[in-house]
Amino acid sequence: MRPPVRWTLRRRVAALCVIVGAVLGMLAVSAALVAHSNRQHLDTLLTKTGPLRTDGQALLSALVDQQTGIRGYAVTGDDDDLAPYRDGLRRETALIASMDALLHDQPEIRRELYTVRDHARQWREAVAEPAIELTMRSGPDAAQAYLTGQPGDRFTELRGEVEALQRSILDLRNSVAANARGTGNTLVLLLILAAIVVVLAGLALLTSLNRLVIGPVTALAGQVREVAGGAYRREIEQVGPPELAALAGDIDGMRRRIAADLDEVRQARERIEWVNSQLEKQAEELVRSNRDLEQFAYVASHDLQEPLRKVASFCQLLQRRYAGKLDERADQYIAFAVDGAQRMQRLINDLLAFSRIGRLTSGFTDVDLNAVMDEVAGQTEATRRYVGGELTWSDLPVIRGEETLLTNLLANLVGNSLKFRRPDVAPKVQISARRVDDEWEISCQDNGIGIEPEFADKIFVIFQRLHAKDAYPGTGIGLAIVKKIVEYHGGRVWVDPDAVAEGTMIRFTLPVPPELRESIEPSGAPGAEGAEPALPAPASGTPAVDEADATPSGESAQPAGDMKQTV
Repeated sequence: MRPPVRWTLRRRVAALCVIVGAVLGMLAVSAALVAHSNRQHLDTLLTKTGPLRTDGQALLSALVDQQTGIRGYAVTGDDDDLAPYRDGLRRETALIASMDALLHDQPEIRRELYTVRDHARQWREAVAEPAIELTMRSGPDAAQAYLTGQPGDRFTELRGEVEALQRSILDLRNSVAANARGTGNTLVLLLILAAIVVVLAGLALLTSLNRLVIGPVTALAGQVREVAGGAYRREIEQVGPPELAALAGDIDGMRRRIAADLDEVRQARERIEWVNSQLEKQAEELVRSNRDLEQFAYVASHDLQEPLRKVASFCQLLQRRYAGKLDERADQYIAFAVDGAQRMQRLINDLLAFSRIGRLTSGFTDVDLNAVMDEVAGQTEATRRYVGGELTWSDLPVIRGEETLLTNLLANLVGNSLKFRRPDVAPKVQISARRVDDEWEISCQDNGIGIEPEFADKIFVIFQRLHAKDAYPGTGIGLAIVKKIVEYHGGRVWVDPDAVAEGTMIRFTLPVPPELRESIEPSGAPGAEGAEPALPAPASGTPAVDEADATPSGESAQPAGDMKQTV
């Protein structure tokens, strides 16, 4: 025996909607028909019976005016007394035409109207027109005698026919009004039935939802809360319509998968805890190894100074004492030895400086970068005078850091800009800053030879050079020191190849001191909108020298407000 088919919730709701829709549709069609009929009745009342009653009364008045005009003319013989007759005749013709147009669907009343029209014409032919002719031909006395001799019931009969026409129009009006009231009542009844159907459908839907949805969902939610509370072994019962039963089955399947996953998670957690312990040991070993490597680099570079100084000193001594006394090849070998010893000494000194960054610290203080730039300007003054260079800066911020390291950082950037200059072009270096969120973005822009985009990252690697050592002096560690100092202060450094058309733009960030983050608006810094100030136009003759260059040693010139410093 096949199990009974259970209707789904969608099927139940669809069936209910179809039934309610069909009933409401029939009621709507009936209401539309009744409303159409009611509108026709109202239209008849407003546009037919009302004007007909008015026109019927006006028609009687027009006939009376004709009779009055004839009698008056027969008494006086004055042509002006015929005006009521003629006006009444004209109004009679217009009124009969108007009423005839309104009675196209009322043949009985139209026949009565034609009867009135014919009798009115007969009265005029038998009474009015002969009286007018006698008055004009024989005078008023003959006309009065003629009117006196006519039977008086002819116009009375005409008046009675007009009154009968008015009664017929009134009967039509009463009939149409009754029909309009009947259709209006029927329409109200249909609307009441529609409201009753909607209410019953809502009650049926509410009852169905409560029995088929709310109750089963509440029961399912209770079971799910138990599972969520940790009872992952509790099975979910399938209750309610097929949709909710399928949902309960899916939830139960998910519960079983969660229970299985929890077992796997417990096992994985144990494995992860073991791996974490191994990683912590390895991290400790790595920290210890890095510390030992830093110590080794420091000691090695420091301890190599003494033997290297001896090698360099004796090579220089040999060069001075025996220069020209040996053959040309011997002098060349000695020169190679001296140059190699000197370059090795510079490499070791730079490596020693690189290894000291972050090891020997005096603590962070508030550092005014304008004062730092004064110091950098003094350090690079000889080089700038030699190459005819110009260094400008303005409105640099106060940041937290080590003044010595920040001086070294900016000195390296300015020195690089002066070193990598274009032939026959006076180098110009500009230092600027702008606020970007909670960081100061500081830029060093020059008009030198520039850097290709593919080498933008390579230049910050220690001992990496893009040019032969004969073309530009140096060990290739300056920008590596810059990067380490910036990262030590919590910032980052990069080359921005798209910022300038020629030359190089190197940017680096330094955090804004926490106590100043609320008091300094980001838009207050120069170039806050993202545009870098352009390099000053080349000046003719020697570069400009600011009064800060004449400041005695140990006294730094402070910029006033937004004044730009140029040296």
